[in-house]
Amino acid sequence: MKITVVGAGKYGSTTVQRIAEKGFADEVVMTDIVEGLPQGLALDMNQSRPIERFTTRVVGTNDYGDTAGSDLVIVTAGKPRKPGMSRMDLLSDNAQIVGGVAKEVASSSPDAVVIVVSNPLDEMTALFQRVSGFPPERVMGQAGMLDTARFADKVAERLGVSPLAVDAITLGSHGDTMVPVPSKVTVDGKPLAELLPDDEVEELVQATRDGGAEVVALLKTGSAYYAPSSAAARMAEAIARDEGAVMPVCAWVTGQYGIADVYLGVPARLGRAGVQEVVELDLTGSELANLRAAAEAVRTKQADIDSLI
Repeated sequence: MKITVVGAGKYGSTTVQRIAEKGFADEVVMTDIVEGLPQGLALDMNQSRPIERFTTRVVGTNDYGDTAGSDLVIVTAGKPRKPGMSRMDLLSDNAQIVGGVAKEVASSSPDAVVIVVSNPLDEMTALFQRVSGFPPERVMGQAGMLDTARFADKVAERLGVSPLAVDAITLGSHGDTMVPVPSKVTVDGKPLAELLPDDEVEELVQATRDGGAEVVALLKTGSAYYAPSSAAARMAEAIARDEGAVMPVCAWVTGQYGIADVYLGVPARLGRAGVQEVVELDLTGSELANLRAAAEAVRTKQADIDSLI
């Protein structure tokens, strides 16, 4: 398994490290436009192998030729948010960057599965698929895994329990129309509704929506990368190992939940071919309405990318 990570910033390089240390890839190629940066990081990571006990080879490059024949490509390239910026503020700049990456990947690795993490996530995923011409099932976005992790962590903190005791899921857009799904949250098997009143659950839902902005406001000069890289690496593992695991991702929806022809955060089964199927959960009426509203909001924004391609 050959995996390429596009972008050697904090998100990209941490994703490379997590994938290499997990050991499910033979080679991880990290490419970036900054000369020397991916090469230096790769050299440093490779020299950690005797200590961390992994054998995956990390390659740093400025040349897409070195990425040729990748089975999986993770796109982290793009500008990060600054305090006060929304994900949508990045649309024009990152559309040019991601569009260029899509052309390079389509040329060098035409059979790859692609995970997009660049913001605004839903729009950049749609743009990558359109520019690359890849089948929609081979292009997905990383958002739901991260948002779900944030939701679970906030529930655990509020209740004073281990985050490993919490099962949660978050759907919808990676942004203001994010749809955390309280009805599917359990803590040690108990429904969240039995443990917290509705107003406190709603506070956790809003805190989850604001999770990324909270990190950006504190860092001031960058955005989150530890949790996002964990999310991307977990998706990569499910694909590389052909697990068929179900997880929330930004996927092309073809009628599920009464929604069609849009990229949206939904539960999907992942394997070597990408998205094997979109899984339909039994949502409450309000949750389903919120998901459909998110789809229409995303549909409008995704239409804006046509002028940027």
